[in-house]
Amino acid sequence: MAGEIPDLIAEVRTGTGKGAARQARREQKVPGIVYGGGADPLPLNFDFNYLLKHLKAGRFLSTLWNLRVEGQDDVRVIARAVQRDVVKGLPTHVDLMRLRRTTRISLFINVEFINHDKCPGLKRGGTLTIVRPEVELSVIAADIPEKVTVDLEGLAIGETITISSVPLPDGVKPTIERDFVIANIVAPRAVTADADEDAAEAGAEPSHA
Repeated sequence: MAGEIPDLIAEVRTGTGKGAARQARREQKVPGIVYGGGADPLPLNFDFNYLLKHLKAGRFLSTLWNLRVEGQDDVRVIARAVQRDVVKGLPTHVDLMRLRRTTRISLFINVEFINHDKCPGLKRGGTLTIVRPEVELSVIAADIPEKVTVDLEGLAIGETITISSVPLPDGVKPTIERDFVIANIVAPRAVTADADEDAAEAGAEPSHA
């Protein structure tokens, strides 16, 4: 289970319709709504600068949030849409969806690499090149893994770690069907350079007097 679900703070918006939304924007708020989960839709307002900060941080639409609204129970939500001004690109409305415990969603989960000291490739001077520090997985809202663990024990220089080689919890699966690369154990630069030199010499034409 994910250890930390970030908070998303909002307030109840009084009134609905275009008039209430325009009033919210005049007050430096961004109107929004949360729906689903077997409860009535609830109109919301977000502080403009607060919301913009979260949007600029990235992954807003693929992050599981703990929605906090004064006077309401906290609820897990995921953003379904962010409407923006066509000229300035600034947010003008946010749609959120409440999640049931059985809801399946796609989230980016961090990748953790362990047993560096038991990796022959690293001991021989190789470098761990991380292609994907996080992977997008299809998960159940009630059982979100905190991380994906990659065990480096026994891996040699030149080996590639793909998603199929990483054990995933039950019910968790990648959103991408192909067997994508997560990381590589690459040779030290000096070794690579020597190998390139040897290959070049082997393929060079003999010189003529």
